[in-house]
Amino acid sequence: MQRIARSALLALALVIMAGLAPAPVVAKTLCTLVVEAASGRTVLEEGDCAGRVTPASTFKLPLAVMGFDAGYLKGPHDPVLPFRDGYVDWLDAWKEPADPTRWLKYSVVWYSQQITHHLGTERLARYARAFGYGNADFSGDPGKDNGLDRSWIASSLQVSPREQVRFLRGLVTGTLPVSQRAMTLTRTIVETRGGGDGWTIHGKTGGAFPRLAGGGFDRARGWGWYAGWAEKNGEIYVFARLIRDETRHSVSPGLRARDAFIADWPGLAAGF
Repeated sequence: MQRIARSALLALALVIMAGLAPAPVVAKTLCTLVVEAASGRTVLEEGDCAGRVTPASTFKLPLAVMGFDAGYLKGPHDPVLPFRDGYVDWLDAWKEPADPTRWLKYSVVWYSQQITHHLGTERLARYARAFGYGNADFSGDPGKDNGLDRSWIASSLQVSPREQVRFLRGLVTGTLPVSQRAMTLTRTIVETRGGGDGWTIHGKTGGAFPRLAGGGFDRARGWGWYAGWAEKNGEIYVFARLIRDETRHSVSPGLRARDAFIADWPGLAAGF
């Protein structure tokens, strides 16, 4: 009986210790950067915000500006492009016709590819250099000739959180070297969420996984972005949050970066 009692106590102790043990780290926050849009004053910078990584789907924000400025995109719901066999169809939501608003909402890769192919490598690079957007390298994977299809997805195009925020500040203040119409329309189609305490947050997620030597993807080391701007009573702050996974997860790192940043925002903003 004493041995049984001791075994029960030991089992209970192990359960308690397991409950107190820290949960495994799912992702590491590489950078959180917040800048006042009007003045350019940095109000928060944590982590390495100068290092460049793939922009993933956050590239859709500068690409939208490029598309509207070049006239390929004409309005929030124009053009409507049909889904075709052979297009990237990783998600069911991508297997339907898309317009600029739906493109950003569902992060439709094939719609991005229609814009990049229309603009071409040289024009994309000129726009990116004018925006100060990363290394402006649209060559794609070495030897693959796929820059117009995926240079922004764990490939040649690289951008830092600081460069993301610099671009975003130009977008919200209307000072990018493009038409005012292009910037206004881009701001119109960016997803909007409540940020708590009266804040409205506009932003774009991005998630991508590094390539392995054999050509596959390291799904335990994904990058997750959330980049955009927050506004309340005339105050506007632009921001970028970048995370890097420490283990494989069922939810995209970009969505987790977004949700964590929005949850953090009221506390962050209270310190500005």
